Amino acid sequence: MHHASIRTANIRRAIAFYEQLGFEVCERFTAGITLACWMEGRGELTGRIELIEIPAPKPAPDAFGDEHYVGYYHLSFDLGDRVESLPDWLDALQARVASEFDLPDLKILLEPQQQQIGEGIYEVAFIADTDGLPLEFLRRLPKLA
Repeated sequence: MHHASIRTANIRRAIAFYEQLGFEVCERFTAGITLACWMEGRGELTGRIELIEIPAPKPAPDAFGDEHYVGYYHLSFDLGDRVESLPDWLDALQARVASEFDLPDLKILLEPQQQQIGEGIYEVAFIADTDGLPLEFLRRLPKLA
């Protein structure tokens, strides 16, 4: 996959938020009449996202809270073995976001919890980005010997 595209009401605020997750702007460009950029994950998160600022935005649907919603649901980031504890990582993210000048408090949609998926046990949490889009973070726990 080359990238996942996210429409945002405020590209500067969205860039600041995704920078706190470990993404860096690698390309800035315009898409028609609007601002856009590609950001690449560094460190704990990998992959590429595209942010596109939407003039005169309308509120996004509640993909996480509306059980009848169909369509884009969430992006999921695998923290792998780069993180020792999802709750600790989320606490550190909360502190980084709180220290940013124009970022709102981190909105937790699902507190970290363990979930069995197939044969694996994962730590899973959901947060919302600055436009309310759900983001999932997961980490597979080591198998017990």
